[in-house]
Amino acid sequence: MTGQDAIFGGENPSTIDSKGRTCIPAKYRDALVQAFGDERFFITKAQPIKIGEDSYARGLSVFPVSVWTEIKSKALANEGGYTSLQLDSIKRQFLNPAEECSADKLGRVLIPTALRVHAGLERDMWFVGMGRRFDIWSRETYDRVNAQDEKNLPMDLTAIGL
Repeated sequence: MTGQDAIFGGENPSTIDSKGRTCIPAKYRDALVQAFGDERFFITKAQPIKIGEDSYARGLSVFPVSVWTEIKSKALANEGGYTSLQLDSIKRQFLNPAEECSADKLGRVLIPTALRVHAGLERDMWFVGMGRRFDIWSRETYDRVNAQDEKNLPMDLTAIGL
């Protein structure tokens, strides 16, 4: 398996303790090492999901080091053709808050305080596989994200075999 083939999948409930530690699911830790050859990863703010008129769900996204390096390079080279204002927002919202982390021998990781507060992580949470990344959501926020996803789904999914 290579980094190009790696897929983080599934929904995994978990908890976070009062010190901000949580346990990364074993299958995600294994994928980091087996597919990307590195147990380290970057945690940053997830792209906000609009869940109401002026309301956004906020979570975290976790990227293998090689994937994050690619994203950061593309952003800094402005491969998206963003305006200066948009590029500054991308830097402030995603690039600058990113923290390199790794799990300890028990599979635990300390979620940086600023990111933990941003995502509202207090106790119950979800790890959600999203392909080449996985997201971390508080239980309450993920319930709202799922409700919004149901509204966003196309009515006909036959084109993808569902």
